[in-house]
Order: sequence, then C-alpha cells, then structure tokens
Amino acid sequence: MEGNVNQYLRDIAIPAIPDDDRLWVEQESNVFFRPLMLNTVLGQWCNLLKVTRSGIVSRHRHPAAVFGYVIKGTWHYHEHDWVAREGHFVYEPPGEIHTLAVPEDCTEMITFFNVTGAMIYVDAEGRQTGYEDVWTKIELCRAHYAKVGLGADFVDQFIR
Repeated sequence: MEGNVNQYLRDIAIPAIPDDDRLWVEQESNVFFRPLMLNTVLGQWCNLLKVTRSGIVSRHRHPAAVFGYVIKGTWHYHEHDWVAREGHFVYEPPGEIHTLAVPEDCTEMITFFNVTGAMIYVDAEGRQTGYEDVWTKIELCRAHYAKVGLGADFVDQFIR
C-alpha cells in the first residue's frame, strides 16, 4: 500500500479565513466565496460565503440538504422567523425555496456552507433562473485566480 501513496489525494488543512483577500472569489457585487474543498466525485463543495452589504443575497433551493455554520454576522431567510447568528448551525432541507438576506445592521456576514448537488436560483414564482454546482464554482475560481495573478490552476489544490 505504501507504494501507492501518490494515487491518493492529499488532505486539506488550510486557514479557512485567508490572510490574502485574493482568495475570496467575487460572485457578484459585495458577495464572495472562499473555496475550501471542491469535490467533483460527489458534486459537493465546502466554502465560506462572505457578504459585505445588506439586502437579499439570493432566492434559491437545493436538491440535497445543506449545512451551515455562522462565523460572523447575521442573516435570515424571508420564509422563516429565525435569525442565523454567530455560532449558529443551520440545516436547510432539500427542495425548500428560501431567500437569504443580510439585515441592515450587519456590515459583514461570513458563513461556512457544505453543499451537495446544486444551488438552483429561482424567481418569485419559483421558476429556475440559474444554478451553481461544483463545476461552475471551479470555473469561477479559475477565472478569478487568473485575473488576480494567482494563476487559473490555483484552484486545483481544493479539488477532490
């Protein structure tokens, strides 16, 4: 078995919140993600979502359960009466449509998310308007890291 070590991918042990802001990939104005692991076998990704503005971030659903942990700030879903605060664990059931929003008094929100499958963006009537999956995340990372001088292949260290 020792001779086959190269066939196995290495573990990932990295600082989740980076010192280098170039590691945050911009999704849209004031909405960023920091990839931690991009699993192409399971269609899964683990990342930090950082939002530096108030208001609606997205209305979406997922085909599988999503797990989150709030590191900084607060956010909520318009469809629920709870507020996710620092230190809160969040479970999102599969298939449910929810509208993520950051309140006016929050200047920065950072949440760890573990997503499998896809993030399906929907309009007010629930019709699909777009999607993200592990493959679109990888392509966003490649374009961003090339643009900021880290090189498109910088993302490869997070791919499993």
